[in-house]
Amino acid sequence: MSTLSERLHRGAATAPSQVDHARRLVADWQLLADLAFADLTLWVPLRTGAWWCVAQVRPLTAPTSQPEDLVGSEADGPDADPFRLAHREGRPVTEGEPDWSGASPRRREVIPVRHDGVVVAVLAKDTNLAVTRSPSTLELTYLDIAADLCLMVSAGTFPPEKLLDAEMSPRVGDGLVRLDAAGRAVYASPNALSAYRRLGVTGDLFGTDLAKVTRAASSDRVAGEAVAATIAAAVAGRFPDPTDVVGRSATLLVRALPLQAPGAEEGALVLVRDVTDLRDRDRALLTKDATIREIHHRVKNNLQTVAALLRLQARRMTEPAARAALEESVRRVASIAVVHETLAGSREDVVDVDDVLDQVLPMLGDLTSIGPAARTRRVGAFGELPAATATPLVMAVTELLHNAAEHAFPADGQPGSIELVAERDGDDLVVRVRDDGQGLPEGFDPAGSDGLGLQIVRTLVSSELGGSLLMRTPEEPPGPGRPGTEVVLELPGAGHPRR
Repeated sequence: MSTLSERLHRGAATAPSQVDHARRLVADWQLLADLAFADLTLWVPLRTGAWWCVAQVRPLTAPTSQPEDLVGSEADGPDADPFRLAHREGRPVTEGEPDWSGASPRRREVIPVRHDGVVVAVLAKDTNLAVTRSPSTLELTYLDIAADLCLMVSAGTFPPEKLLDAEMSPRVGDGLVRLDAAGRAVYASPNALSAYRRLGVTGDLFGTDLAKVTRAASSDRVAGEAVAATIAAAVAGRFPDPTDVVGRSATLLVRALPLQAPGAEEGALVLVRDVTDLRDRDRALLTKDATIREIHHRVKNNLQTVAALLRLQARRMTEPAARAALEESVRRVASIAVVHETLAGSREDVVDVDDVLDQVLPMLGDLTSIGPAARTRRVGAFGELPAATATPLVMAVTELLHNAAEHAFPADGQPGSIELVAERDGDDLVVRVRDDGQGLPEGFDPAGSDGLGLQIVRTLVSSELGGSLLMRTPEEPPGPGRPGTEVVLELPGAGHPRR
């Protein structure tokens, strides 16, 4: 299925600003569908003369009148006449007779979607006529607000220029307050009254200046001023960002938007949602995140202390083998410390492996002390991986690079190069460490090798990463006169790289 932007570009109106306007409408039109108790579909004209449905939403406040999926369907002939009329004349068009052909009768109104004076699409609003409702004040208010918003869509003043997070925005059923041109509440839904009760407001909201009432109920003076300014901005005709207001026992998310339909009474719509539990969880997560990052920071400091102690001990060793063993331990501990340092600065339990390796590779600059100078370079991207995968992977790669530098090139020979390659095949990660050195010794069996470095790599790859290790001579020699060596780590399900 193509994306909404791709479907919009197929229509006759393909200017980027027009596509963005239609995308913003679709992002915010659940509000309109719920207020109108109607299904909404967005249609764009094709160059063939037909009309194409690019998006659809159903109301949460009423049964649907369009149970079938209309996205991707085309309308032509008499069925498209209301679309053509609304598009040509730039005004809402209501079909004369209800449509009785479906499972339930419905009435359709077609609203032109205008942007910068140009009608770029049409919005079909289908109301299910089989549902009988008592004409309550709540329903009449909903329908009245929906009519104003439809006129604003037709005039090009809705949706707002800024794309909102539809998942976080309050919905109609969470709580709704309608304001007049002076900012006074002329209607508050039962859920809105309950939300303000939890905020600490007593008495009815009807006739009150909502901005002043909300500011007075806020336990935070700065937040209270901000939410009051939000409501006042909507009354003045602007689209402010949603704002939190914190009371004695509740936190409300307040979204205000203007109602300034041509020929209708001006005012504003205020939606409120009780987000007390959500904000408490957010604060708990922030505290937990800070604690975890502090733990990583302390682990990194402790590992660096251990590495420093090992380095001091190595300098006091007179036995070359013992000194070399301690220096290798310093390198291994330092590699783990780099991973924890990265985690200490991250807000997620993921590691940018490329960044870690770029810090580890210079640490291998002492390779000249264990063999001829070797150029090391990285090809491809590892991306971001979970910490549980990144730590053993970095250790294994470090061991293999060190092993290649130590054994690939003869002490009296020419310097060579070592290449670290990262390749991805779906969810699988393949890591190759290859050199252009003298190759594997005759009869060498990596599975039976008693070298500590290879034992560490085998353990990490099989136990920690659930992968496989292969050492071989490349089919194509990487350098003149030398067979070279290639080590392949295959790590199934290592996870997608995250950017």
